[in-house]
Amino acid sequence: MYEMSMEEEIMKYLPLVERVVNRIGIKNHEYEPGDLFNIGVIGLMDAIHKFDASKKVPFESYAAIRIRGAVIDEVRKNAKLSRYKMANVNAYYKAKQDLEQTLKREVTDSEVCTEMKINQSQLADIFDSIHYLASISLEDTLFNQEDDGVELKDTLRDTSTKSAEEQLLDTEHKDALQHSIEQLTEREQLLLSLYYKEELTLREIAEVLEISIARVSQIHGKTISKLKKLIEEEMA
Repeated sequence: MYEMSMEEEIMKYLPLVERVVNRIGIKNHEYEPGDLFNIGVIGLMDAIHKFDASKKVPFESYAAIRIRGAVIDEVRKNAKLSRYKMANVNAYYKAKQDLEQTLKREVTDSEVCTEMKINQSQLADIFDSIHYLASISLEDTLFNQEDDGVELKDTLRDTSTKSAEEQLLDTEHKDALQHSIEQLTEREQLLLSLYYKEELTLREIAEVLEISIARVSQIHGKTISKLKKLIEEEMA
């Protein structure tokens, strides 16, 4: 049976690299266009070297994790989500929570802006930061309970040796996530489906929804914020 050379395998899976890199949606001016793609190719080569077919895991799924991990590790070295931006994200969550506890209802963006003494453009930047965090690690963004905010933790975790407690927690997370998603609007559910299930890029989603790429990023960040709140209520 004919076996492909390393070069042929790399060429075959270049579209996978492009898809994975585009979905991460990292905004970092330290990198020229194509830099992250090249880093992704290095992750692909690592996946080809280390892939074990006996594990019965689809190669594309395994490679996607390696590609994503390579890009995230590189970006983490030069992370540009500053403490200032993280502080703004945390301040947003706190302001929103305080207002909702006081008013006993869902609050508007304008009310949050007034509470934080910021404008709509600054709020949009906060949603962009939340989108960025969710692109890096959705699980950490949704389920992190620390006041210090969401950490960019390593996404390449060893899931083969989970304890019974970890498995139970995973089940609780999945149930809470499913119930919370059902409470989102149709548009919010559509956006999440396009991004996480259909794996469309921000550009492709923008074309589907007929809005700008920047707007997709902001809506995604706002939806993740809403989903985080719903999950916290579900698991309380």
